[in-house]
Amino acid sequence: MARAAHGGEALDGKTKKLVALAIAVATRCAPCIPYHAEGAVRQGASRAAVAETLAMAVYMGAGPSVMYAAQALEAVDQITAKAASSA
Repeated sequence: MARAAHGGEALDGKTKKLVALAIAVATRCAPCIPYHAEGAVRQGASRAAVAETLAMAVYMGAGPSVMYAAQALEAVDQITAKAASSA
C-alpha cells in the first residue's frame, strides 16, 4: 500500500507529504504529525505552504483539528530551526 501511495508521477513528493500531513491533522493522528511535518519540510515545503495545507485540514476536520494543526506548525518550526542550526 505504501508503495502505491508513494509511486506515481501525477503528484510530486512535496504535495504527497502535504496531503499526508493534512490527513494526519484531520484524523487527529498525533504521532503521525511530526513524521509527516518532517517529510514535508525535507521535500521543500515552506511554512506558508504548510499553513495553507493545515487550513484546509482544519476546514475538513472541524474544530478539534485546530489543536492538531498547531502541533503540526510547531513541529515544522522545530525541524526548520534544527536544520538551520546544523547548517
